[in-house]
Amino acid sequence: MPSFLFNMMYLAKTPGIVKPVYKDLVWNIPQEEKVIYLTFDDGPVPEVTPKVLDVLLQFNIKATFFCIGDNVQKHPELFHRLLNEGHRIGNHTNNHLNGWKCSDMSYLRNVLKCAEYVNSDLFRPPYGKIKRSQATALKSKYKIVMWDVLSGDFDPYTPPEKCVHNVLDNVANGSIIVFHDSIKAANKMLYALPIVLEQLLAQEYRFEVIP
Repeated sequence: MPSFLFNMMYLAKTPGIVKPVYKDLVWNIPQEEKVIYLTFDDGPVPEVTPKVLDVLLQFNIKATFFCIGDNVQKHPELFHRLLNEGHRIGNHTNNHLNGWKCSDMSYLRNVLKCAEYVNSDLFRPPYGKIKRSQATALKSKYKIVMWDVLSGDFDPYTPPEKCVHNVLDNVANGSIIVFHDSIKAANKMLYALPIVLEQLLAQEYRFEVIP
């Protein structure tokens, strides 16, 4: 993938020119109806994930969680809560690997290690960084899910209010939105999430899990 996509200066809205070039990856799910897809990366962790689940329960919303295998192994009770409350799960590698910095073999082995704990046909590459060769190897088994709206909750230079606007200013029918249930992103995410949910529900959007 080109380096301009997901470097430190992230883009809240994935450029339209990217999607047809990398058409094997899922950037959004075109919809005529007001349906959107809320996703979380990097959990589950006990400091953050239960708070996210409480917010989702409050708003009666289901989301898709791309889980790190090592975290699932360490916190199986949280993983079971995700499943029991009706959320969908996806593979996010076992150790949050950057595909650009890994050999294909080590990357694929790490994905398979995560699959021992996360039984899913969905995959999201950490940082959005995956080599074309890695994607080719994975696409026969996985739907590789990217995004078209990035909250920016992971970025130390993005204020919480900006995370709200990153989502609300860019969402559209079929958007896939990314937050993070990680310690690093917790304060900004937990500030932005309820505001975003309340306003999108007021705009009559419906939230669904990635199919």
